[in-house]
Order: sequence, then C-alpha cells, then structure tokens
Amino acid sequence: MAFDSFNEFIAMGGHAPYVWSAWGVTGALLVAVVLHARAERRLLLRNLQRRVRRENRQGANQGEMAGVSHQMGGDRHDT
Repeated sequence: MAFDSFNEFIAMGGHAPYVWSAWGVTGALLVAVVLHARAERRLLLRNLQRRVRRENRQGANQGEMAGVSHQMGGDRHDT
C-alpha cells in the first residue's frame, strides 16, 4: 500500500490542499454538467410540446378556414 495510515492518505504526502481541491473541483464540475444536461433536456421537451400544440392549433384553424372558404364559394368568380 502507498500509505501506512489513513492520516497519511489524507495528508497526501504534503500535497493535500492541491489533491483534495482538485478532487473537489472535478466533483463539482461533474455535478454541474449533470444538472445542466437535465435542465437542457427539460427545456427541449417543453419547447417540443409547445411546438406540437402550436402546430395542432394551426392545423385545426386551417381546417376550419378550409370549410369556410368552401361554404363561401371558394375561388369561383361570378362575372
């Protein structure tokens, strides 16, 4: 084993501040990446749901307008 005791392991041969701060920063960045990815996924899904709702509304409105134009004579010209 590289260290004779747990205290020597924690001290890291005098390099503890560097070693443990590096581990801490790495861990914090990994957590931040995961949280950011989850937030981006949530935003993407929300935007896709809005787009689907908007397209469904537009499709329904176009269907209604098509029915109205046929009832009103459409493109016929009475001259």
